[in-house]
Amino acid sequence: MTDGDPIGLAVMAVGDWLAANVAGSVAPFRFDLITGGHSNLTYLVTDADGARFVLRRPPLGEAGGRAHDVGREYDVIAALRPTAVPVPDALGVCRDEAVNGSAFYVMAHIDAHVIDNPEEAERCFPDAAVRRHAGDQIVDVMADMHRVDVDAVDLGRFARREQFLERQISRYVKVWNANKTRELPVMDDLARRLTDAMPPQRYTGIVHSDYRLGNVMIDDAGDLVAVLDWELWTLGDVLADVGFLLNNWNLPDDSIPLVWMEVPPTVAGGFPTRADLLERYARTTGFDVGAVEYYQAFQYWKVAALAEGVKRRYESQQMGQADVDFAHLDQRVIDLTTLAGDHLSRYERSSI
Repeated sequence: MTDGDPIGLAVMAVGDWLAANVAGSVAPFRFDLITGGHSNLTYLVTDADGARFVLRRPPLGEAGGRAHDVGREYDVIAALRPTAVPVPDALGVCRDEAVNGSAFYVMAHIDAHVIDNPEEAERCFPDAAVRRHAGDQIVDVMADMHRVDVDAVDLGRFARREQFLERQISRYVKVWNANKTRELPVMDDLARRLTDAMPPQRYTGIVHSDYRLGNVMIDDAGDLVAVLDWELWTLGDVLADVGFLLNNWNLPDDSIPLVWMEVPPTVAGGFPTRADLLERYARTTGFDVGAVEYYQAFQYWKVAALAEGVKRRYESQQMGQADVDFAHLDQRVIDLTTLAGDHLSRYERSSI
């Protein structure tokens, strides 16, 4: 890396690799960091002819692991390209860490909107009818994703499929115990209740694990043109994605607390209701969604374990920010456990 290179990129070496491996690309290249932090780093690449691509690499200092395996992320995008699930064209992957100190991959740039807050929703889609259509689209694409034949597209070899909830609960119990900054007995109680009330795994397929409006691209007409951020994808119980999407679908008249670091774009209004989403998904897939309260409870509990880790990192000054609302970080975990308990109680009562 030379002085002036964008953080995380050795421009000369990466440029040489792009010219040799990405068809039609022309050196020299300009690199602009789009997103960074604890997620995979994303760069806009512009070549000498003005053609644009997107490059992804793991976070700086990342020691490895599936969550930031960009080669695995490239593989799922490449496999899904011929399916009904819209993804960017996968243009090339460099698994040789000698080139840049980490693996990276390149995909096509798509000119569309990423709607990750209410202001963006209002700015990009002033017409509420377009927001409604975008909401329908996110359900339809999720339904397509959950019905992909993973063996037909050679994704079946990438992960275990069965006992998804058992494995997830076991994993996030460990995450909680590693992250916790205080004793919070409700987390252990919820883990026990989630285990005892666990529904059978009826529908197995691709689980995106972070499927929400902020992780898709939508064009001016409200059509969903690409699903992004496949860092956490796996195989398992697809209804986990449904629970996560519903939890992220806060509407203007909701009385429940906002538990996300950013306000969901649906707070702008004009989007379908949660009931609309669920009815459309069930009608499109033919899946029984009667246990959805369980999956919402599971996702709130899981995010509580992760939110405690965020709280821990801020309190230990690993995140570097001084103007942090520590009371909010603390209360967020409590609110997440309350929401998890409310949904789980409703599911338990319905199962009697």
